[in-house]
Amino acid sequence: MNVLNMEFDTPYNSAPFSNIKITDFLPAFKTALAESKKKIIAIVSNPEPPNFKNTVEALEFSSLRLDRISSLFFNLNAAETNDAIQKIAQEVSPLLTAHSNDVALNKSLFERLKIVYNRLENLNLTTEQKTLLEKKYKGFVRNGANLNPNDKKRLRKIDKKLSVSKLTFGEHLLAETNKFRLEINKTSHLEGLPENLIAAAKLLGEKEEKKGWVFTLDYPSYVPFMTYAKNRTLRKKMAIAFEKKGFQKDSLDNQELLLKIAKLRHIRANLLGYKTHADYVLEERMAKSPETVLGFLEDLKAKALSVAQSEYKELSAFAKKLDGVETLQKWDSAYYSEKLKKKRFDIDDELLKPFFKLENVLEGAFAIAKKLFQIQFIKTTEVDTYNEEVMVYKVKDEKGKLVALFYADFFPRSGKRAGAWMTSFKPQYQLEGQQHRPHVSIVCNFTKPTKKSPSLLTFNEVTTLFHEFGHALHGMLANTNYPSLSGTNVAWDFVELPSQLMENWCYEKEALELFARHYESSEVIPMQWIENIKAVGRFQQGMQTLRQLSFGLLDMSWHGQDPSSIKDIKAHEKNVFKSLQLFPDIKENCMSTAFAHIFQGGYSSGYYSYKWAEVLEADAFAYFKKSQVFDTEIASKLKTHILSQGGIENPEVLYKRFRGKKASNKALLERAGLQ
Repeated sequence: MNVLNMEFDTPYNSAPFSNIKITDFLPAFKTALAESKKKIIAIVSNPEPPNFKNTVEALEFSSLRLDRISSLFFNLNAAETNDAIQKIAQEVSPLLTAHSNDVALNKSLFERLKIVYNRLENLNLTTEQKTLLEKKYKGFVRNGANLNPNDKKRLRKIDKKLSVSKLTFGEHLLAETNKFRLEINKTSHLEGLPENLIAAAKLLGEKEEKKGWVFTLDYPSYVPFMTYAKNRTLRKKMAIAFEKKGFQKDSLDNQELLLKIAKLRHIRANLLGYKTHADYVLEERMAKSPETVLGFLEDLKAKALSVAQSEYKELSAFAKKLDGVETLQKWDSAYYSEKLKKKRFDIDDELLKPFFKLENVLEGAFAIAKKLFQIQFIKTTEVDTYNEEVMVYKVKDEKGKLVALFYADFFPRSGKRAGAWMTSFKPQYQLEGQQHRPHVSIVCNFTKPTKKSPSLLTFNEVTTLFHEFGHALHGMLANTNYPSLSGTNVAWDFVELPSQLMENWCYEKEALELFARHYESSEVIPMQWIENIKAVGRFQQGMQTLRQLSFGLLDMSWHGQDPSSIKDIKAHEKNVFKSLQLFPDIKENCMSTAFAHIFQGGYSSGYYSYKWAEVLEADAFAYFKKSQVFDTEIASKLKTHILSQGGIENPEVLYKRFRGKKASNKALLERAGLQ
């Protein structure tokens, strides 16, 4: 009996993780693929004339089971993977790509869709239905429906190669992260490191049967090590190891894979009639074109460069005065920035961390969501999870009605990829009069509790939690009819608006008082520290902005031109970074070979969207600040016009409906001190 082939007889139709065997997935995928194919055949062979319900809606709901199994499987592959799961991923990804192509290149299906699309103006459709029809039609065209038979075959081959190559790229990065260990056996080499980090390193050492302390490239180990370790040689060793992932000419090298992915994307775009992959991608984004993106990035660069250079000079002078450092290197940046921040603002992460116990911060996020959107989070043990560390909450509205299930997975494991992300196990939609509520998850890599202390977050980790929680709210508060338009299924340069907007409450007195309490004494964080935290929000914003812009420009350099002439990845990077470079280059390191956002994830030609959305969120939060940060009327507008609407309408229209005007970059520039 394969539980994946049946309706889940579980609380809230939640995933029965404990009853799913890894060996269930491949046969379940094959069964669901066959089921989806039957539904496509039924649409095509329907003797009734094509209409919105029997063609567009039928297509939208033709792969519900397949999509559910895919979401469960690939979320496990990201958060709880192993060799067996990775092997299945390599086998099933081409099958899914082939099925996707079968649908997108089905001539008869496209003809039915085209008949409905050509009658669009004469149909009495809602705004959401019009959007669904337009997206379905464009999706077919953008995925080869108008190609000749030979070119359709070429497209299939390209997509199959891309699906496998992107998977392998990510597997290499995970393997690189897991294999590196910095083992320290001298107590003197621990100087400067926080006690909880030392304790965690000792625990890992004991677990791995090592005599000393073990540090890794996982963020909760790497970031504080680079921030506090006094030993410059060891910081250098860690930094080089972190930055050379996929760039070591070994079995885990990503250079050939990277070039292959970039070239295949370009060939695919050309095949579909686009100049570059960026032209193809951006047609469906707010920015619309590579020229707009580059203009946006260059405009911010012009405003940030001189500020960043001034900040770098200041940091260099500080490091030289403090420790005689002649040339400030990348492995010095976090260390001396933290010391300068402490000197200037009389505050540092180690002072703040006791006030940011993980459980308290999470409860604070819940309390803020309740104040803004009238929802509450109730912890439950009746919902199954894929790991004992994962917590689940029922989310209910003010009437006690279920809004969503919320999963939270906070600590690093060998089977979990680095970073932080929001995802879902089940989308929100309505079908046959029944409302299906979403199952949303946030996955992070925070410091684990030790024998001596609970999980205490750095302020950066606090904002990370709020960031992912903002994405989660976007998913949980969705109220649309169709899964492909629900929640975070919006333009990539709009999707970061709710997440980045939520970070703002981390800096506000009224919000911090809800959760920033000392984990031992329950003392509220001192008010002067709150003011300092706000000031810290502007600290080194020139350098931070330049860093984000460099990533956006690197992305566009791979996808906004023909990459076939690029032979030397490192040389290409240096050329892109030369006008933004502050720190000396490190010959052993390469950014592109570990740039998972664009070569494994969905951010190709879209990394600029973080800054694009930052303009939107700064403008949006300025709206709250004009009144008060817990203005329920403004929050209601945010929920009604943005969070609940998913992708049912043009994001510019949704934003203007919320804000009453188009977004301006004024608030962002003022906040960052770049005005």
